[in-house]
Amino acid sequence: MARRRLRHKLMLGLVLVAGSIGLLASGTAYGLYTYYISVKTIDRKVNELGIVTQMIGALNTFDQGDPDKADGCLLAIGSTQGFLNGTPHGFDFANKKNVQAGYDPDDGAQEAFLVPELNKNLDALQKEVNDATKSSYNGDKSLKIRENPRVRAEYENARRTAENLRHALLDDIQKSGQESFAAIRRAVWIVGFAMVWALALVATMLYYFRVWMFAPIRELQAGVQRVHHGTFDQPLVLNSGDELQELADEFNAMVARLHAVYADLARQVNERSRQLVRSERMVSVGFLAAGVAHEINNPLASILFCSEALERRLQDVLASSTAPPAETEVLTRYLKMVQQEALRCKDITQKLLDFSRTGERTKDPADLTGLIRGVLEVARHLPSSRGKEVIFEPTGYIVAPVNAQDLKSVILNLVVNALDSMEDGGQLGITLGTAGGYAELVFVDTGCGMAPDVLQNIFEPFFTKSRTGKGTGLGLFISHQIVDQHGGTITAASAGPGTGSTFTVRIPLQIAPGVTDAPGTEGEPEPAPTVLTFPGSRTAA
Repeated sequence: MARRRLRHKLMLGLVLVAGSIGLLASGTAYGLYTYYISVKTIDRKVNELGIVTQMIGALNTFDQGDPDKADGCLLAIGSTQGFLNGTPHGFDFANKKNVQAGYDPDDGAQEAFLVPELNKNLDALQKEVNDATKSSYNGDKSLKIRENPRVRAEYENARRTAENLRHALLDDIQKSGQESFAAIRRAVWIVGFAMVWALALVATMLYYFRVWMFAPIRELQAGVQRVHHGTFDQPLVLNSGDELQELADEFNAMVARLHAVYADLARQVNERSRQLVRSERMVSVGFLAAGVAHEINNPLASILFCSEALERRLQDVLASSTAPPAETEVLTRYLKMVQQEALRCKDITQKLLDFSRTGERTKDPADLTGLIRGVLEVARHLPSSRGKEVIFEPTGYIVAPVNAQDLKSVILNLVVNALDSMEDGGQLGITLGTAGGYAELVFVDTGCGMAPDVLQNIFEPFFTKSRTGKGTGLGLFISHQIVDQHGGTITAASAGPGTGSTFTVRIPLQIAPGVTDAPGTEGEPEPAPTVLTFPGSRTAA
């Protein structure tokens, strides 16, 4: 579904508001215009009515004066015709002007009929007056001019037509008022409808503005406040389908990235803190090793020398004596135990001395594939390797600047730990490749796995959770220091007890700029994987 843009919503609201205002203004303007036309029409018709009234008054003077004299009659007829046809103040001129201006409700229909009729009546009246006057001059004085039946008949016709004209004007005024009231009522209905529509539109727009703008803005504000207080796991949920939803999506993506950055920073801080603690312990152990190793090695050498000498002398004495065989076996076993523990202590002090030598070690380019295979050849003779399988899968002949002996120690320690953690039938997978300018060694075993608390302390000195119960807790600690001195990293991962473990060692390759492959890999065929099954000397390639 296409998203409804916020500007489109605002434009729709603006158009509806403008339409409502236009409807309201149109109704008001229509009412005012109708009122203006009505007032103007009534004013013009009142003016015409005044002229007609004056005309009727002039016509009524026909009955005034001496009935025998025709001058008064003709004067009354002339005045009436002057009010009817006089220019520019006559009724006929005023009526035509009003009709042209649109100020006559029936467009002068009645007036157009009555004005000619009145002119005709006045002409007939004037003719009858003239005829009556001529009769009088001829000696016929039996009837007075105003009382002449034919004159009286024409006079009544003219008077009736004038009254009809006045009634027509009154009808026009009344009709104009009625039309005005009807138009005003229509205007009131239009304005009322426009007001109701505007109120309903305002209520609807307030609702939709709350849905489209106010609520999303409040949600955005709440999301920003949550992020400000450190809550990153509650994303913004907006379904407005406009720019605010896009802003919320971008904000969620930004918060997710920020959360990842914070988590990575927390991890780095935690790792750096642990490294600092390890470094402090390393310094302490280094000072301890420097002072203790020398002091312990001399007594240990004396104990070992004396136990070996005592063993040789006891063998001669016991051979010539009659001591019971059981006692002889006990003495021999105890002497062997003293020698083994002395050698074990010497091995520990040797590791401490190796650890205390923190100076820069020589690093030379070395073939990591061959180095790992050499370590595996040594590991095949270990007692813990029996009944287990090791699969080595390199992706190429990778060369990196390393101290070969130190790196061999790291690899051997990881292999031995993996073999010790597995039961018979276990499998250790080793892969070698490159990623991001680093040689990457991954050791994946099917052993006993590790709990989270073990993972947190796995590289601490003297920390050991060996399945066999043996170990000094210095192997991984020293391995971590060796890898760190090479500028690399070593990490451990496990899903939990019984799920196996994964150790990843990354050593920098120091590839020249513009080179994407590891040194020494160009033109070399990819080496075949190596599978070692212990015990036995079978090697499959």
